Amino acid sequence: MCRRGYVLVPLLGFLLGGAFVVLPGEEPGIPPQIVADYIHALVQADRALYTTHVVERMQELGVTVATEHWKAQRALPLPAQMLLMSGWVVEGEGMGLRIRLASLWPINKDNGPIDDFERSGLEQVAKTPNRPYTGIITQGEKRYFKALYADRAITAACIDCHNGHELSRKRNHKVNDVMGGIVVSFPLR
Repeated sequence: MCRRGYVLVPLLGFLLGGAFVVLPGEEPGIPPQIVADYIHALVQADRALYTTHVVERMQELGVTVATEHWKAQRALPLPAQMLLMSGWVVEGEGMGLRIRLASLWPINKDNGPIDDFERSGLEQVAKTPNRPYTGIITQGEKRYFKALYADRAITAACIDCHNGHELSRKRNHKVNDVMGGIVVSFPLR
């Protein structure tokens, strides 16, 4: 075993120790807003990298395309489909974490707002896209922290798909427009 591990573990514990100091009247742990921000940052990075370094690159090289009917056409899933599939895998882990897309103008009706929180959140992030819409919701006996982040059209492929899709209710998106939101929710103890 490496001796440096004996030094690094206590050093990391010392450096991180400040993050776990609990002040009187506060609950221990990382605040839910920060947890949601961390999750969103990972989801957003993964989505942006998939869109630009896989989908766009494969299309530019003429290797394959991303399409709504990717299985039947032996192509790549659209970036939105990839995010939704990742969310299903995460939800299947049984931790109560849920990640999904929502829009006031969904192409797939399942991606519309599922509650008043999401409807209000989508309206709010359309106005102030640099701030998430957050809150605590109750479902049955459980409380959940829920955050909705603006989902922007990051490439021309995003807007071409949404503006040209036969089921699209909004056809004037431009690059960097808010097209909907990424919803992150998880249970509170």
